[in-house]
Amino acid sequence: MPIGPITMLAIYIVCWWVVLFAILPLGMNQQAQEKPDDGAQWGAPRDPQLKKKFITTTWVSAIVWVFVMVLVFTGWLPLPTMVGNAV
Repeated sequence: MPIGPITMLAIYIVCWWVVLFAILPLGMNQQAQEKPDDGAQWGAPRDPQLKKKFITTTWVSAIVWVFVMVLVFTGWLPLPTMVGNAV
């Protein structure tokens, strides 16, 4: 096994955050917003649909993670070994 379970988890967490920031702006339409009258920020959406976006982020990042793991385990994306490289 080229990498351990903690490294796999770390790669999944990184994939999750990258996918989250890619998915967050989806579905937001600035033209449909009215000027806020309750003191809210102009660029803040009224309904950000965060639960839906977190669920979407989870399954999309799982697909990305599986793809990265396939690349690692087939040797197309070799990771450097950290053991014994002290100079």
